[in-house]
Amino acid sequence: MHDEALVILPQVLDAFKICEAILVGHSDGGSIALIHAGGAGRIHHGDTEYTEKPKIRGLILEAPHVFVEEVGLDSIRTIAEEYRAGPLKQRLARYHGKNVDATFWGWNDVWLNPEFQSWNIEEYLPQIQVPVLLIQGEDDQYGTWAQVKAIEAGCQGSVRTVLLADCGHSPHLDQPARALEAMKKFVEEVLS
Repeated sequence: MHDEALVILPQVLDAFKICEAILVGHSDGGSIALIHAGGAGRIHHGDTEYTEKPKIRGLILEAPHVFVEEVGLDSIRTIAEEYRAGPLKQRLARYHGKNVDATFWGWNDVWLNPEFQSWNIEEYLPQIQVPVLLIQGEDDQYGTWAQVKAIEAGCQGSVRTVLLADCGHSPHLDQPARALEAMKKFVEEVLS
């Protein structure tokens, strides 16, 4: 996630000549957005470290992680069994094609690696001074309210949290109308 946030994302923003952005990230993508926004002075491109980066105007985060929780690891172990059983693999293949195994196991194996248990990105939060919208499902099987509380306490910018009932780890799928409405309102406020 650090490489994606501090190496790859800056390259993508540069390639598309994006000077200002509201980053939107779900789950690990939310963590990547947090690392990027809080990583001032840590942007790398090759052997060069940059202190300048595109202006991030805000962050929209769905179910981001800032540290590892046992509840998330239990769910990741369970989903590995579902993947081995077949139907989940077929559903994910629609999005990942022939790379479905590498994509799934790359994600699953990292999170379950014992060395990953100490992963924590709270050190990036104090450098985040832009507005943040957190959208969290009440029934998120991969993270608890502790993730939200850490982000609310750690960021220097304003943090608005939207907790959605009858919603798991994917608010954009479980509660699309409510998630999109919250995002739309946030974008309008940031851009006004």
